[in-house]
Amino acid sequence: MSGAGFLYPFLTGAERDPAALLADLAASARAKARESAALQRRTLAANAAAIDRAGAAMARRFADGGRLVVFGNGGSSTDAATFADLFTNPAAGSPLPVINLTADQAVVTALGNDVGFDLVFSRQIAAYCGRHDIAVAFSTSGNSADLTAGLREARTRGLLTIGFAGYGGGDMATGPHVEHCFVVDSQSVHRIQESQALLGYHLWAAAAGGPDRKEPADGR
Repeated sequence: MSGAGFLYPFLTGAERDPAALLADLAASARAKARESAALQRRTLAANAAAIDRAGAAMARRFADGGRLVVFGNGGSSTDAATFADLFTNPAAGSPLPVINLTADQAVVTALGNDVGFDLVFSRQIAAYCGRHDIAVAFSTSGNSADLTAGLREARTRGLLTIGFAGYGGGDMATGPHVEHCFVVDSQSVHRIQESQALLGYHLWAAAAGGPDRKEPADGR
């Protein structure tokens, strides 16, 4: 079986019928799309009230001059970047201040090399953030040591802390450092990240589109 065989068992060297192969591929794609859509609906329904609460808390922080900092590892770092882009380049309304802690490769690699990878986010939060700011971490497991350290540092400094996780939520859901945790109940990394993207969009809408929002203070 090929390296992708566990995902697509019909992709084997024995397959000789192109039409049958294409039909299997199409059926697999449709099944995954249905699975993803159903999970997204369940996840959004389960987290709707929590999104409203977290969005209102974020809006208050922004109104007080706070900034948003986002971070994650691997694919979750790109999800964090996409979430940040909703605030910096919104489809409607004014941009809001965001720092993506994974964006500066020199800083990330310097911290990883000099003090250890577990501290690449906590050290940046210590350097950049104040008590009105917001920390949002993206993960599929909820157990990454560098994310936990970053959220712990953020909570200690008075930041609003928000986490996105999958599986059972891991340390994000059970630890004391995350005030608002959105858990996608799935064992699939792909399905988790797809549902997190939807949750992130709704959280942005709740945080940036509220009626009480004011422009951030100068210099923030």
